[in-house]
Amino acid sequence: MLLLTVRITALVAVLLLIGHALQAGPTAPAADALTGRQQAIVTVATLTAKGDLPRLHQALGQGLDAGLTVNEAKEVLVHLYAYCGFPRSLQGLNTLLKVLDERKAKGIADVVGREAAPITSTAPKYERGQRNLETLTGKPDPNPKTGANAFSPEIDRFLKEHLFADIFERDVLTYQERELATIAALVSLGGVEPMLQSHLGSGLHVGLTPAQLRQLLALTEASIGKKEADAGRAVLVKVLGSGKQPTAPNQK
Repeated sequence: MLLLTVRITALVAVLLLIGHALQAGPTAPAADALTGRQQAIVTVATLTAKGDLPRLHQALGQGLDAGLTVNEAKEVLVHLYAYCGFPRSLQGLNTLLKVLDERKAKGIADVVGREAAPITSTAPKYERGQRNLETLTGKPDPNPKTGANAFSPEIDRFLKEHLFADIFERDVLTYQERELATIAALVSLGGVEPMLQSHLGSGLHVGLTPAQLRQLLALTEASIGKKEADAGRAVLVKVLGSGKQPTAPNQK
């Protein structure tokens, strides 16, 4: 009788576990895997930088289905103008408009999402941008300036005041999401290995894992080809081979 009771109790426990699993729905992605939203950001950024508008059209629709809000998708495209230029960014935004019109005609009500919060800091934009850059890289901004930033103080000011203040301070996307978009765009562009190396390091610093960055490169390969992805993999090997695995700071 005691043995029967034990077996019944064990059976009930198993059934309860199965019930909980079914209620939980599909298994969540592994901690080292990019979410559906993150994968959408990568693919949208890759195709925007490449200028492949037909496939970008499809990727934007899939991104909205994966949980990107309209404002998040728009923010990815706005962010990218700093890396692949106004023409690519504007073409991406026009493509998003077409996608939204088509989805609305089909009765799909996409979530608009929140807009960027107002910037309340009264600190000079250069200082704010410098702090944001240091948060991204985990390193102090070089002083005195070297290389292109020393040769062209104007570009240093534009980078700090506009890219790392005006753009990176917009909280529609996190630093991680902005780095995913940036890295994907740089891989797609090709020939910008020093910048890609820097942003891969920043991606690690803001909490992206090596496995997630490898997945990013697999997604770019599926979108634009093996040549660009392999060039990106070579840079990632160099970054990981440096042995510097930074600690992620607090996210905005």
